[in-house]
Amino acid sequence: MKASQGIAPISLTDAEVIAIGRRVLRTEGRAVSRLARTLGPEFAEAVRHLATCRGRVLVSGVGKSGIIGKKLAGTLTSVGIPSLFLHPVEALHGDLGLVTPDDIAVLLSYSGETPELLRLLEWLRRLGIPSIAVTGPRDAALARYSQVVLSVGPLREASPDGVLPTTSTTVMLAVCDALAVAVMQCKGITEAVLSRLHPAGSIGRKLLRVAQVMHTGDDVPRVLLGTPLARAVREMTQKGFGCTAVVDAADHVVGIYTDGDLRRTLERHGSVEGLTIDAVMTPHPKTVRPEDLAVDALRLMEKFKITALIVVNEEGRLEGLVHIHDLWRLQMF
Repeated sequence: MKASQGIAPISLTDAEVIAIGRRVLRTEGRAVSRLARTLGPEFAEAVRHLATCRGRVLVSGVGKSGIIGKKLAGTLTSVGIPSLFLHPVEALHGDLGLVTPDDIAVLLSYSGETPELLRLLEWLRRLGIPSIAVTGPRDAALARYSQVVLSVGPLREASPDGVLPTTSTTVMLAVCDALAVAVMQCKGITEAVLSRLHPAGSIGRKLLRVAQVMHTGDDVPRVLLGTPLARAVREMTQKGFGCTAVVDAADHVVGIYTDGDLRRTLERHGSVEGLTIDAVMTPHPKTVRPEDLAVDALRLMEKFKITALIVVNEEGRLEGLVHIHDLWRLQMF
């Protein structure tokens, strides 16, 4: 690969490159761990402000801090907390029109002295918008004029010259994630809410309920206790799931019969003639409820090496069936 203009190529061994990576990860990891130990009441205060905000959370920053700010705004929005990223320069050229009296601002700057952000803070103060500062020094201008200050403290950047934003951006990102998760839990945002807000993508798939993917009605193989085994086998063949639920007269699930059970029956008896389902079924089968997460149903199937689960209601009555192929098609892994 041709070296970029002005940058001399340096030959490093694989061991030296790996050592650099480990040093960076250790440096940044220690900084995050240290902040976790020293996190105090100001964090709880910031979370309370955000959780009780009646308007939107306005997030702003410049450069690397701005990128982290966009991540925070996106995370909050994705869990149902109205939020937007307000670029400090654009804000001073008309975007302050987005601000409403019920909003709150989260301002990010490791130095706490970013001129563009301080000018935005000045105008937010004039509009009566409270602000939370995520910064380094507690005595920085950004900290002095904000209502709540989350100081990440002086940090040692992981770059060799100690100048490139590395440790500081990692720690600020971690603080923002901590804020988002804590606010989410304070507001009682549940998996059901997340499911509505993430109908697509991997998050949406992981939050699907069994009820959304199961087979119901006449598609579900079922036979009554006392059914001749030959008829049960026909039911399995017609429905094509490799099994059938066994129910009593009140539709309570009392057992299951699978292709594997059929092979074992033939090995033991040589034929299905003269047998009823009661004598050969597996009683007390593994089941799931319609409200269970589909991903949990998949884990259960993989754990017990089975390909289908019977779905029952709270009274144990048959509701449906979910097959592992249905979940594989959703790429729930």
